[in-house]
Amino acid sequence: MLELNKVYQGDCLEVMKEIDDKSIDMVITSPPYDNLRSYNGYIFNFEEIAKELFRIIKDGSVVVWIVGDATIKGSETGTSFKQALYFKEIGFNLHDTMIWNKGGFSAVGALKTRYAPVFEYMFIFTKGNIKTFNPIKDKNNKTVGRKLNGTNRQKDGATKPMANLGYITPKFGQRFNIWDISAEMARNKGNHPAMFPEQLIIDHILSWSNTNNIILDPMIGSGTTAIAALNTGRHYIGIEISKEYIDICNKRINDWWNGV
Repeated sequence: MLELNKVYQGDCLEVMKEIDDKSIDMVITSPPYDNLRSYNGYIFNFEEIAKELFRIIKDGSVVVWIVGDATIKGSETGTSFKQALYFKEIGFNLHDTMIWNKGGFSAVGALKTRYAPVFEYMFIFTKGNIKTFNPIKDKNNKTVGRKLNGTNRQKDGATKPMANLGYITPKFGQRFNIWDISAEMARNKGNHPAMFPEQLIIDHILSWSNTNNIILDPMIGSGTTAIAALNTGRHYIGIEISKEYIDICNKRINDWWNGV
């Protein structure tokens, strides 16, 4: 098993071979897709990576796979959906299809013929039935303080009292599966072409894992997953093929430990 709280340089397929079966509590990553960004020295073997992820995560654990599509010759590639279907083919459950609303247009594309793309897919894959879900409750309820009263209609047309009859609506409710987090929050964190806002990764880690769990990012880029894991009391393992990005990772991690 690899040493925890360390970023390893190398091809993730080769490095993951050193990780024990069913030893990872959660995976979160964003692979290079459709050549939308330039990644130094990386040849992306998606199918083999997916198989390795299935081998190393624990039963009931989650893979958060953040991905989008390029538009080529007037058509979106559909790469994201092809990958999601392959995950299912090898045994994963597609637990949820979430949307990251970045709040701004940053991709390359012709706006004369289509609306600006401002989101990416966040596929939540599970190995078997999910074991950990800590829902974030920060959605303002419009009916705060109201007591629930009424019935639910059954399949046969009959009505039945609501299961939570008399429940008082709290100030905050459970968040929906579309997350509005500005991509601008990732600016000036490091010289990487596709950095994530730290809050996006923190919210996923809080949702799908517990304290002291092991979080793997097999394409860790600038190290945001490592920082998010440290900030939430988890352990991390990062893998990155680019020496340039490894240096960025290590600087950010050292800065975190030094309180910078």
